[in-house]
Amino acid sequence: MPQHEKQDNTKQSSKTIKYQFSNDYNPIYVNGAYGGVDSNGDIIANFYLERHPLPKKQTIYADGTIEDDPQDLKQTILRYVETGIVMNTKTAQQLADWLYQKIEQAKAICEKTPQKKGKNEKA
Repeated sequence: MPQHEKQDNTKQSSKTIKYQFSNDYNPIYVNGAYGGVDSNGDIIANFYLERHPLPKKQTIYADGTIEDDPQDLKQTILRYVETGIVMNTKTAQQLADWLYQKIEQAKAICEKTPQKKGKNEKA
């Protein structure tokens, strides 16, 4: 068959994927993960937001000074775990590859975008 007469089988073998979101879908910010490998060889990742805890109460005095609840807030870190995932190694590898591609795209965008200067920084 001549080159210009070849059939394009791409559309015949393509699939349409539709995404459905649950009513309570709400993306969350994470800055870390903790997990491991279970006895079945699946990978578990529990995502967390790490921050310093807020005081349970504060006392504000007439002179404007503030006294926090006596717990030691400066040495305590709170890791708030809202969600986690369990996946097999094939899915984990696909996710890792996808993340790497997105990281490279994000770096390219950041390199093109001029960084904002702080008040005391000179251009």
